[in-house]
Amino acid sequence: MTWFTIIVAGIITYFTRMTMVALVDRDLLGERVKAVLAYVPSAVFPAIIFPGIFINDYGTFIEINDPKIFGAIVAILVGYFSRNVIATILSGLFSYWIIIFIL
Repeated sequence: MTWFTIIVAGIITYFTRMTMVALVDRDLLGERVKAVLAYVPSAVFPAIIFPGIFINDYGTFIEINDPKIFGAIVAILVGYFSRNVIATILSGLFSYWIIIFIL
């Protein structure tokens, strides 16, 4: 019964999200709506990433000397100057790992 519920919930979620993508004609949306929707990824990304950086497993804010903050700072700097997503991700991960495993 549990697997059936999970599968049904996944199918319902898929179809409710896919209908907007598949059924709405892009020509029906005005230029202003398209301009506003262009900012959605920029607004959602920090909402996903920042809690992972600044909040620990217990739901409290981390200390300023946490390695995740230093990795995020390196990633932000690399992303700003390189404008390369892969370089940003790799630099943040490598700097985080260096701080954890070597220092």
